[in-house]
Amino acid sequence: MDFMGQFRRRWWGRFFSLFWVALLSVGLFAACNQNSSPSSDADTPASEAAGGSLRLLYWQAPTVLNPHLSTGIKDIEASRLVLEPLAEYNADEELTPTLAAEIPSRENGGLGEDGTTVTWTLKDDVLWSDGEPFTAEDVAFTYDFLSNPETGATSTEFYGDIASVEAVDDQTVKITFSQPTPAWSQPFVGTSGMILPQHVFQDYVGAQARSAPANTQPVGTGAYQVVEFKPGDTIIYEPNPNFRGEPSAFERLELKGGGDAVSAARAVLQTGDADFAWNVQAEPAIIQGLEAGGQGEMRYVFKPLMERIFFNFSDPNQEVNGQRSSAETEHPFLSEKAVRQAISLAIDRQTITEQLYGEAGEVATNFIVAPDKYVSPNTDYEFDLEQAAALLDEAGWVDSNGNGVRDKDGVEMNILFTTSVNPVRQKTQEIIKQNLESIGLAVELKSVDASVYFGDPANPDSASRFNADLQLFAFDSETPEPDSYMQLYACDQISQKENQWGKENVSRYCNPKYEALLTQLGETLDPEARQALLIKMNDLLIEDVALIPLVHRSDPLAVSQTLSNLDFTPWSASTWKLNTWGSQ
Repeated sequence: MDFMGQFRRRWWGRFFSLFWVALLSVGLFAACNQNSSPSSDADTPASEAAGGSLRLLYWQAPTVLNPHLSTGIKDIEASRLVLEPLAEYNADEELTPTLAAEIPSRENGGLGEDGTTVTWTLKDDVLWSDGEPFTAEDVAFTYDFLSNPETGATSTEFYGDIASVEAVDDQTVKITFSQPTPAWSQPFVGTSGMILPQHVFQDYVGAQARSAPANTQPVGTGAYQVVEFKPGDTIIYEPNPNFRGEPSAFERLELKGGGDAVSAARAVLQTGDADFAWNVQAEPAIIQGLEAGGQGEMRYVFKPLMERIFFNFSDPNQEVNGQRSSAETEHPFLSEKAVRQAISLAIDRQTITEQLYGEAGEVATNFIVAPDKYVSPNTDYEFDLEQAAALLDEAGWVDSNGNGVRDKDGVEMNILFTTSVNPVRQKTQEIIKQNLESIGLAVELKSVDASVYFGDPANPDSASRFNADLQLFAFDSETPEPDSYMQLYACDQISQKENQWGKENVSRYCNPKYEALLTQLGETLDPEARQALLIKMNDLLIEDVALIPLVHRSDPLAVSQTLSNLDFTPWSASTWKLNTWGSQ
């Protein structure tokens, strides 16, 4: 086709993308005006009511309070108020102690000379919320709990190179790695490093893990304790009487789940019915209108968080030994690189980012989006419907029967595309559907409630099961050293029935070249060599179209004007220092 023909094709693709955004925005504005926002029992802000209570809105409702059994950030946010890791990274990428007395180093003897050991010294006189002492045995037990294959833990990628975890004494725990390990700071650090009490969970290791009462009534060392939990609905917290730190400014926390992002934002920004709302993904124009209410403001915490499209490399429509999306099967067309390239070229990331995210996001072209030193300069993004169609033609995917859908060897290019119920994600789906159908694919959209989608992996509609062709959600790296994040595409991390769908490689992607680089990464100590290797791994995933990066996005948080002393970091839950928050 000549240049003008290509121009017209690209122009119409862009036009239809913008048309869908405008049309869907009208619907959301109408819904925004019709729906009532979450309300409190009083007209005053929550921080002024109930004797110093604080109301938190999580429209993606938590369903479990054990972070090692959760696939959703919502559960980790709620768990972090009760449970703690040994250490966490602050906003300056500095590792700071939490349950540890200090950060291990060569100088204090915490880091072994050969790079195979790290020894943590724990804080003295720390108690669990039930009054039992916290010791190194709890740290060692947490590893035993999550490393047991029958437990089906979702955090194992942070602990893969460990040979042993030993409680040397009550206040000292020694981790021995199977080889010199540059990423020694990943186990027991950050949100996947939260420690479980041995005396509470010791009878629930392995197959009984998900039946433990403490999954919903946790015992922790954090500033708060749970006094009531209705999964998918409400959590009531009160201060932990045994917490070692300063007492909280709030006598009661109420975390309310359910609803939608817009009504949660309205409750904080416009009506003052709540103090804080997490992950309020909504269109920029709607947020700006709500902020004009004067009750609060938005905080955008840019994290190593990226909205992406996951490809299913297995066949979701074929069952093997009672399991769909078995790693033993191959997807009938997404297994072809040319098809994945065509889909990537057909998606208008710029329109999605500008119209649906605004200042809360930027176009993503990489798997690693933070920290800056590991972000590849070698990738790019192109939206070209004409080239996408040509790739499919060349690969033999044409509409041979005239029904408007491309096919080959009797296989129609029918796609089931899933995501969580979320207005921004659902409108992203609509734009992508229009893009893909313009090049001859048939796309069916499905959205699943977040409590199910990011809930129990046993549910066939969960993201971990991935019984669809494409799915859309965000994933992030929990530490500035993204070794565990790179495990998302490791062959031994494939989510399957035998591991209770607890592994993170839900795409079932397995590439020997990538595996070799993963092995090399685990053996590379030199910082410059690690930087070059991580960029090379990123570039391999992007070149192979193992995924489609869409938007490098922030955590959009709605914060009441009544709150003070807030502290957020890209590397942990927004609740990591909630006990230091104050009320103005």
